[in-house]
Amino acid sequence: MEKERLGIYIHIPFCVRKCAYCDFLSAPASREIMDRYVDSLKQEIRGAEELAERYRVSTVFFGGGTPSLLEGEKLAEILEMLSQVMTVEAEAEITVECNPGTLTENKLDAYRTAGVNRLSIGLQSADNRELRLLGRIHTFEEFLESYELARKKGFGNLNVDLMSALPGQTREGWLQTLEKTADLEPEHISAYSLMIEEGTLFYERYREDAHGYRELPDEDTDRLMYEDTKRFLGGRGYERYEISNYARPGYACRHNLSYWERTDYKGFGIGAASLIRNIRYKNNTDLAAYLNGDLSYESVSALSRKDVLEETMFLGLRKMEGVVLTEQMRKVYGELLNKLEQEGVLCRKNNRIFLTDRGIDVSNYVLSEFLLDEEI
Repeated sequence: MEKERLGIYIHIPFCVRKCAYCDFLSAPASREIMDRYVDSLKQEIRGAEELAERYRVSTVFFGGGTPSLLEGEKLAEILEMLSQVMTVEAEAEITVECNPGTLTENKLDAYRTAGVNRLSIGLQSADNRELRLLGRIHTFEEFLESYELARKKGFGNLNVDLMSALPGQTREGWLQTLEKTADLEPEHISAYSLMIEEGTLFYERYREDAHGYRELPDEDTDRLMYEDTKRFLGGRGYERYEISNYARPGYACRHNLSYWERTDYKGFGIGAASLIRNIRYKNNTDLAAYLNGDLSYESVSALSRKDVLEETMFLGLRKMEGVVLTEQMRKVYGELLNKLEQEGVLCRKNNRIFLTDRGIDVSNYVLSEFLLDEEI
């Protein structure tokens, strides 16, 4: 029996300092804590041997936090343990999220030796004023040094993360960031709009009832920035394959596609999520407990038919190619699909449904329409 594909997510919850907009599970830590965390990760991976019988690993993604804070040898130890426990495809996509200023030649050499073949570098903005506002630890010039070092070390699949709709940002300023990034010719660009999340410094400054709220670009400007992104990057040879992701042909992120296509994945580390056979797991978020060997789940929930169908729609429709239209979708969503087509936000073609350009502009509304009131 051929083994099924499995994505692996490994959470590294450490950073130099918390960015002003960040609500991820991350915080600064000592080298000793990071080393102990790696030991717990290896223990957790060792305990997942039962997955090896059914699955082969097709993608690995180190996210955070700042995974590139780890010494290269420590990251290599994690991958070595994974390869001992499970079958990792020879052509597996292995990504490490990196922050400028944390990469060194030794780390990049260790990554390459360990099999890492894709880096995702967090630039966010090419404007140093905006970087300071965001609380980033680097300048644009320092990003360039890290980017050029990665190229020098032979990495041929690089993503750059960007963020639009920043406080005080103009369309012209956003286009300058896009141009400076595209001039470097990365294989992939992720371009997200800033979200003001509760519990962050930005929430205190820029929530709707806060003094700084008026500094944010309005909804129309935010939407125009999205249109500028598609037009500009399309003209530079980048294909938009998901609402916020653009790639050269053949360089779409396989790991992220596995989320949107609901391929099974296993998460390791505190707070990491998993989807195995339509059961969702979330790891405990207590770092102290994890370091002391507590590898328990915070939650486990079996998905109903309703849950699966909803997820298929609002995850799959994020992709530009949409989803294959099934009989179940016609039966459950028939009237809704007709309504959304009439509104010009959804389109059907070759037995697929996908968002129109207008639908992408109001994607939050469109995707929420697929939430069901009762079980099916």
